[in-house]
Amino acid sequence: MTSLDLLQPQTQAASISAKLTAMREVMATYQLDAYYIPSADEHLNEYLPEALQRREWASGFTGSAGDMLLGQDRAWLFVDSRYHEQAELQVDSSLIQISKLGLEEHKTLVETLETLGQAKPGFRLAFDPFTIAVEQFRTFQKQLEPVGIKLVFLLENLVDKIRLQSPWRESERIPALGDSQVFLVPDEVTGETIPQKLIKLREAMQKANTDILPITKLDQIAWLFNLRGWDIPYNPVFIAYAVITLDAAFLFTNLERISDEIRAALEGVTLLPYEQYEESLKALLLQNDLRVLIDTKHTTMGTYSLLEGVRVVETANPIEAMKARKNAVEIEQMQAANLKASRAIVRTLNWISVKLASSESLSELDVARAIAHNYQQETNFCGLSFNTIAATGSNSSIVHYGTPSPEQILTPGQFFLLDSGAQYLGGTTDATRTIIIGEPTPEQILRYTEVLKAHINCAMQQFPKGTTGAQLDGITRYTLWQEKLDFGHGTGHGVGAFLNVHEGPNGISKRVSETLEPGMVTSIEPGYYQPNWGGIRIENLYVVKDLSAETEQQSDANTTPWYGFEPLTYVPFERRLIDLNRLSEKQRQWLEKYNSAILEKLNPTLEPAEAEWVKTACNLSAW
Repeated sequence: MTSLDLLQPQTQAASISAKLTAMREVMATYQLDAYYIPSADEHLNEYLPEALQRREWASGFTGSAGDMLLGQDRAWLFVDSRYHEQAELQVDSSLIQISKLGLEEHKTLVETLETLGQAKPGFRLAFDPFTIAVEQFRTFQKQLEPVGIKLVFLLENLVDKIRLQSPWRESERIPALGDSQVFLVPDEVTGETIPQKLIKLREAMQKANTDILPITKLDQIAWLFNLRGWDIPYNPVFIAYAVITLDAAFLFTNLERISDEIRAALEGVTLLPYEQYEESLKALLLQNDLRVLIDTKHTTMGTYSLLEGVRVVETANPIEAMKARKNAVEIEQMQAANLKASRAIVRTLNWISVKLASSESLSELDVARAIAHNYQQETNFCGLSFNTIAATGSNSSIVHYGTPSPEQILTPGQFFLLDSGAQYLGGTTDATRTIIIGEPTPEQILRYTEVLKAHINCAMQQFPKGTTGAQLDGITRYTLWQEKLDFGHGTGHGVGAFLNVHEGPNGISKRVSETLEPGMVTSIEPGYYQPNWGGIRIENLYVVKDLSAETEQQSDANTTPWYGFEPLTYVPFERRLIDLNRLSEKQRQWLEKYNSAILEKLNPTLEPAEAEWVKTACNLSAW
């Protein structure tokens, strides 16, 4: 879900080479053997403000995940399966070696460093401690120090240092950081006031026997103070730090964008410049006998290093779970937002069918513009939730393909994958549909049907309290594995309520140990991708619901609660790609129920031609 420039001009390659040379010269002055450039920034963001896109600047790679290691003679980029193809297209392999994580012959970052450390005694690895989480640093310590690697904190970020030098200072000027307008989200949209959230947070802090909580994660700050901004494209957050004590609250940001309305709403909250975070936190810590709550997954080593001599309690930041478990008002807002988005997607798919039926030529860019327009026509539209993926043909196999092309034409016999979403006041959306242009082949039908079965298997699953995302991931993949099919990304991710389209702690993947709880919103998006053939992804958003009201035996308090998924997305699947004979009776029943819900919820709000298209798309008996 990031911008993708598929063609890397020679001039860009020359620029990357010059940048690497300049950084190596600075590394030599510090006697460094390697410098680590993570994809994250000071707030451990997945998606970054342009001013902090250091790894992209140094490598040319635009993906949202992928770490870079710069040695004196070689450089490496480490990417997971979502970005294997994209990295090859964007990165000059003569300058930077691409390590495709998950493939046996490709080493991880740690494995690469272990090899380097064993080859050179006293190997010095440096990084900016404000760009690495405590948990990751400890992994480095555990695995790298035994092979003799010395970890060096370098508070002067080397990428920033070079970016401020000529010629890049003039030709690639660093944009301003944190200058978007911050705005207040009404209580009737959030369902809780700022004082109510602070009370809940302080109760959780006391339960954890802690006195002070530094907050560096932007969506946590935005949620806690019912504020939003646009410092990061598509993500309604603003650059800030916060510190919460049992009797005070501090918000550090660019104060020039804080209106009188916001100041009034933040009564009792001390507003300070962003740059004063470190000194202010250290001053607060001078008080005697304080216990600091630190979430090692979401706190940087930079912040952790400020806590010397202070008692630290390491536990999950309570905001993360509070934010993930949407309240009743937030769920209503998410339902409304996703119904708007579903209507926009249906209108776009109908528009595509009409245009193609008239033998008109459509490009990826045409469709991306159409879906954006249709999202915008709905009330309370605030922007897209990520850069639209409109990928035709072989481009559909690039999981996070971006920048839709005006030259890539929707062509008969090929898949077209549309992954898009919008931000509405109160709700965030994300959905993917894969359609066929013209007539499908038996192979295309088989593989699409298997992906659909995987989606349905997860969506219709009932599960007991305590079920993890990893367990549901296995259930989703089961039918695909029977056909020796699989996909490299997770099955699903959490989604914020008018916040980031990717939100923790919940998710559905092999690595997620968090349990799913009522009120959590997640995507379900299995897929299949084959380079030079195409890709399939089917994605809906769902909210986790408690099934006890629907099950009489759940009235016993001693009985384990059971949960399930309620759809938020209501868009027909591609009827021409479904082999109903491959679906089980339960899968067919789920599909029939889902299609009926689409007709009930959408059709009364659509134009007659659009409603007719939906009826046809949902008509199982016609298949």
